Amino acid sequence: MPTPTDYLKNGALRVIEPAIGFLARHNVSPNAITTVGTLLTVAAGVVYATGHIMTAGWLMAVTAFFDVVDGEVARRTGRSTVFGAFYDSTLDRVADGALMAGLTVFYATNPVHHNIYMMVVCLLGIIGTFLVSYTRARAESLGIDAKVGVMQRPERIVLLSAPQALFGLFWNGWVLIGIIVLLTVTAWITAVQRIAFVHGFTQHPDKKPIRIINDPASPPKPAGISATRRAQS
Repeated sequence: MPTPTDYLKNGALRVIEPAIGFLARHNVSPNAITTVGTLLTVAAGVVYATGHIMTAGWLMAVTAFFDVVDGEVARRTGRSTVFGAFYDSTLDRVADGALMAGLTVFYATNPVHHNIYMMVVCLLGIIGTFLVSYTRARAESLGIDAKVGVMQRPERIVLLSAPQALFGLFWNGWVLIGIIVLLTVTAWITAVQRIAFVHGFTQHPDKKPIRIINDPASPPKPAGISATRRAQS
């Protein structure tokens, strides 16, 4: 069943279709697009750290363009590769960490909004966000598709961009606080959901056999196998 994020993504794809077509026709490297998007996200994290929350929100909205375009260009140009998927996933983790780290620095150094409790929440958010990605990636290495949970990466990106772009530090920063707490709590819930899902899956190996990736009985996959560029999230 399509989620609200799916409808949002499909609508965005229709809007940016000319840009995707232009990049594909000129054979722009999907990895280069991924790199530029990550650098912009890191820059947004730096802007968050300086306290310019609304500016960072708009910058994050721009990075969402690159987050969608790299995969579309890769598919249209036939350049979806195993390394591309790996590179995309790796840089997504850099981007996620940079955003939450920027917010941590903001609450640690801002003279008006200094908040030790929010520093702790942001640090827990970093751990939870990485756990969300790791649990899915580790499950997939066992042949289990653990794409379950209440909060995945597209939703996180939306919540870290749109409200900040529109509201900034509205209501003395309580809108931002609410979003960060929501992201942290749902990240941990998602990680626990995926752990529970894999636990339930592995309790019935006779009914749902799992495939261990380094199982000698499993034939190796060719190096050139195609892969999607979407990151584990």
